[in-house]
Amino acid sequence: MEVQGYYDNFPRNLHMVDDALRAGLDLRTTALEVSLPLEIYVLSEVLNQAGGQFRLSTDGLNRVAEFKQQYDAAFDATNAAMQRILDDAKAYMRTPEGRVLTKEMLIRRLEFFNEAARQVNVMRTQQSLGSPAQYKHPHLSEAALISTLPK
Repeated sequence: MEVQGYYDNFPRNLHMVDDALRAGLDLRTTALEVSLPLEIYVLSEVLNQAGGQFRLSTDGLNRVAEFKQQYDAAFDATNAAMQRILDDAKAYMRTPEGRVLTKEMLIRRLEFFNEAARQVNVMRTQQSLGSPAQYKHPHLSEAALISTLPK
């Protein structure tokens, strides 16, 4: 998918991820539990470089709902900021790792949310079909699990 597609689908992707979290989707068995809050933070910083006013006060997956609320409240201004970033191929921002192109930072976040929404959608479908959770039982060791397999 090209950049314009990621940009156009971002509001839907953000809503899909937020809706799944509000519905109680368990992300503990995925990398999303850690990566979503980090990506929200980076996206906020990128948007703030273009004049956004994102202030995140929560940690963990609660950041998604907090970001979405602020995004919805400033929808037009935020989308205009995103478009300015995407149109400016020379703008850069300072990070702990050095200077990086702001446009590239935004594109990576938009790609991430496209993939996260796809993954969350698959997980919700599996959950609705009654698929078992894909993680180890906290009270059973690997040896105990193996002993329950048919011989």
